[in-house]
Amino acid sequence: MAKQPSTRQTARRRAEMIMKVRCGLLTAGQAADRLGVSRKTFYKWEQRGLSALLDSVTDQLPGRPPHPADDHRQWLEKQLGEANRQIDLLNHKMALKDVLMDLKLPSTGSDRAKKK
Repeated sequence: MAKQPSTRQTARRRAEMIMKVRCGLLTAGQAADRLGVSRKTFYKWEQRGLSALLDSVTDQLPGRPPHPADDHRQWLEKQLGEANRQIDLLNHKMALKDVLMDLKLPSTGSDRAKKK
């Protein structure tokens, strides 16, 4: 049972073949054969690899990059804000209830029940 190469090892092998083709040491067909894929797949990998290389060496804005948006954190902050609003509303309701109890105002429902 042969051990399967890791994803990183596989990527390194593909990059090695791409570089050998770009340097003229191998043809695309030879590299594809060694990797066990079609030439079309090899060219797809080559294009993706070269695009990634170009993206990585493009000038970027100076300084630290801004913090990426954390969707989960934003969702939690929104939930917290809503929970705080509900707590405030409930506190106001409790305060009103306390005032009514202090005034001992009978509720309209209990008056009707006593009259019947």
